[in-house]
Amino acid sequence: MFSSVLTPSQIQWIHEASLTILDRVGVEIPHPEMLRRFADSGAPVDFQTKRVKIPADLVASSLQQAGKQFTIYGRDLTRRAHFGQGKRNYNSTGGQAFWLEKIGGERRQTTLSDVATAARFGDALKHIGIVGAMADPPDLPGCYRPVEVMAALIKNTTKPIHFWFNNRGAAKYLVDMVIALRGDEQRAVRYPICYPFLEPISPLRFPFEGIDILFETSRLNMPTPVGPMAQLGLSAPATIAGTLAQENAEILAGICVTQLLRPGLPVMYSGICHAFDMATTQLIFSGPEQVIFGVAMTQMGKHYGLPVYVNVGLTDSKRPDAQAGLESGATLVMAAAAAADVYGHMGISGVDQAASLDMLVLQHEVIAFVESAMREIEFSDRTLGLEEIAAVAGTGKTFLDRDHTLEHFRQELWVPALLNRQYYQGWVDSGALSTEDRCHQQKERILRTHHPDPLPEDLAGAVDEIVETAKRELAPV
Repeated sequence: MFSSVLTPSQIQWIHEASLTILDRVGVEIPHPEMLRRFADSGAPVDFQTKRVKIPADLVASSLQQAGKQFTIYGRDLTRRAHFGQGKRNYNSTGGQAFWLEKIGGERRQTTLSDVATAARFGDALKHIGIVGAMADPPDLPGCYRPVEVMAALIKNTTKPIHFWFNNRGAAKYLVDMVIALRGDEQRAVRYPICYPFLEPISPLRFPFEGIDILFETSRLNMPTPVGPMAQLGLSAPATIAGTLAQENAEILAGICVTQLLRPGLPVMYSGICHAFDMATTQLIFSGPEQVIFGVAMTQMGKHYGLPVYVNVGLTDSKRPDAQAGLESGATLVMAAAAAADVYGHMGISGVDQAASLDMLVLQHEVIAFVESAMREIEFSDRTLGLEEIAAVAGTGKTFLDRDHTLEHFRQELWVPALLNRQYYQGWVDSGALSTEDRCHQQKERILRTHHPDPLPEDLAGAVDEIVETAKRELAPV
C-alpha cells in the first residue's frame, strides 16, 4: 500500500531545511515569559521584535526529552485512545461555528445544546474513539465558553473528548474539572481526558493565547499536539517540498515551547498542512496533495519517534455524496497505511463550513471500511481450509452449507451499516434510497435510540459548580 512518499534522504533534507529556517529566520513568539525561557536556554532572542532564532541543539534536546507515548481516557476509564503505541484513533471535529440540520439547507449558528447532541451521537459511534464537541457556540462568551463545552461533553459521553481551549483563564477551570472528574490531582495527571491544541500561525508565528494556555495545562502534564495549518501558496511556499519544510519547522519550534514549559511533556506531531485553491481562494480539505501531505507528515513524525495526527478523511463536499466518499476514503486509507495515530476531524461539511451529523455518519462508514481493510489476517490450518477445498472440489456443490463457512464467515466478511449491496429490484422496492438518504436515516435512528450512561449526581453537581464559578469570575462585568 501507499505507505511512504519520502525517501530516507528526503526526510533528512526536510529536517535539515527546517533547522536552517529556525536558526536563520526564527519564529515570532509574542509571549514575554516564553521569550525569557528561550533566552535562558541560550537561544538568540530579540525582545523588541519578539523573534527567537532556535539553534539545532535546542531542537535536538527538546525532541529527545519530549514524551512520545500517552493515553487519554474517557469518563469511563476503559474507553481509551492510545498514542505512540501502534493504534489508530478517530475523532469528531472539535467545534464549528455553524450547524447543518439538513444537508443543502440553511446553516445556523451552533449552540450549547448542539455540543450535547454531538457528544451523545459520537458516544454511539463505535469507531469514534475521541468525541469532539462539533460545535463552538458563538453565542457563549469566549472567556468561559470552553468550560461550558467541556461540561456538556462530560455529561453526554463516556469516551475521551476533544474541544477548543481558547484562553488561559478558562484553562484553569478546565484543569479543575479534570481534577474533579478524577478525584484528585495525581489521578488527573495519570488519566487525562483531553488535550489542548497548540497551533502555530503560518508562516512562523505563535499565538499568545495558544502558549499561555499551556502554562495551566502543563500543571497536569496534559499531552499537547502541535499543529500548524500551513497552506501551500498562501501561508507557505507554493511547492510541496517548501510547505513540508516550513510546517516541520513550525512543529519543531512548538515542541521546543512545550519542553521549555515542562521537560518530558507528552507531545504529538500534528502535520495538518493543506493546499490552497487558487480558483476558489479557500483551503483544500482533500485531494491528491492531501494524500501526499498526510503520508509525508506521518513519515516525518515517525522519524522523530512521535505520535502523529494528520488531517485526512475529510472532504471538500458539502453533502455525503460520491465526492465525499472518494475524498474521505482515498486520503484516509493512505495515511492509515502510513501508520498515523489519529485522523480527523470528522463531521465537517466542506472546509469548516459547518458541522454535520449526516457527514459524520458517512465518514464513520469510511472508517469502518478502512479498519476492516487494515485488519490482521489469520493464516492457520483452520483458516486455510485445505480439507474443505478437497471435500467440495469436483462435487458440483458450493461452500455455502458447510460448517466451516458457518464458523468463519462472520469474522472474515465486513458487513456495512450504511453501504447498499441489494439487488437492483430490492433497492427499488425499498425506496431507491441514495447514500445521502441512508446517512440521514441512520442519523435519525441514532438520535432516537442512543442514551449514554448518565454522569453520577455528585460529579454532575461538582461540574456545574465549576461552570458557575468560571462564568462568575471570567465574564466581563
